Amino acid sequence: MYDYLIVGAGIFGSVFARLATDAGKRCLVIDKRSHIAGNCYSYEENGINIHKYGPHIFHCNDDEIWDFVNRFTRFNNFRNAPIAMHNGKAYSLPFNMYTFNQMWGVITPDEAQAKIELQRLVLDREPANLEEQALTLVGKDIYETLIRDYTRKQWQKDPKDLPASIIKRLPVRFTWDNNYFNDKYQGIPTEGYTKMFDNLLDGIEVRTEIDYLSDRSNLDSLALKTVFTGKIDEYYDYRFGELEYRTLRFDHQLLEQANWQGNAVVNYTEASVPWTRIIEHKHFEPGNNSQQTIITKEIPDTWSKDKVPYYPIGDAKNTNIFNAYRQLAETDQGVIFGGRLAEYKYYDMHQVIGSAISKARKTFTA
Repeated sequence: MYDYLIVGAGIFGSVFARLATDAGKRCLVIDKRSHIAGNCYSYEENGINIHKYGPHIFHCNDDEIWDFVNRFTRFNNFRNAPIAMHNGKAYSLPFNMYTFNQMWGVITPDEAQAKIELQRLVLDREPANLEEQALTLVGKDIYETLIRDYTRKQWQKDPKDLPASIIKRLPVRFTWDNNYFNDKYQGIPTEGYTKMFDNLLDGIEVRTEIDYLSDRSNLDSLALKTVFTGKIDEYYDYRFGELEYRTLRFDHQLLEQANWQGNAVVNYTEASVPWTRIIEHKHFEPGNNSQQTIITKEIPDTWSKDKVPYYPIGDAKNTNIFNAYRQLAETDQGVIFGGRLAEYKYYDMHQVIGSAISKARKTFTA
């Protein structure tokens, strides 16, 4: 008999398992996939750590979370400074003085702010969707060049049909600072994410290639309580309808050259280019001297429930469906729901860790 059956060896499940084990609880962690680490899974090829399910850059301002993850890995000093390509011209991201200079030739913050002010959408209410939010923040030129078609391609929806909250994640700066994140702690595990998860789960029983939902009654009987980190709609057999997610296909290519695009992340904002961005993994590791390189094209795909869910679509329709599941979950005393899929939240990694820490404390002190 285990204290906790933890369904999912991704961030939430692994952190909860670690904290439960440290508190003297006995845990069994299972995962449907053949590996641990969820979408953070990485593997080494030709001396390069590959982010199989897209790049994950750890960042946070929280001392407790930073101290926690540093128990299990060392981080390098990588700072994300992506480039956006549009019709053969490169723009700096996030939006900063480099971007405004590339767009309009301005060289001072006052000039940039004046240019945006001329183009801004002015509303007497809160923006109702992503398009309105973007136009109120940065105006027409940046929206049409760097946001509109990229967003439509990325989410497979018109920006008018997406919540305003999505674009609020993107910084706008009137400084010459192209560090994507503002957080004081940033980096990528020097030995890759999978090794970090190996350390998180050290001493904890883990079984992969176990499909919980196909045998839940027998698996639930192994533990006093279940921690579920999968899709909450699937857990409840879609009784209130299916939740939508953004999903992707990945095209990995090994190239016989030392440097292909000169940056870790290059976005392609035109509608005519099928991928949203190209990742060159070796640039996540400053000083990697491999004479080969590996690139990954991220290609948006049409969502269906048999595909890998990456990002929740928090529009009104999906939020209403999730709220019905959330209310049902609150009455389910035998299960703890956590993580991006079970909570249907657009979490960053540190936010998932924070959620797991909070729920573990609440559980162990109850």
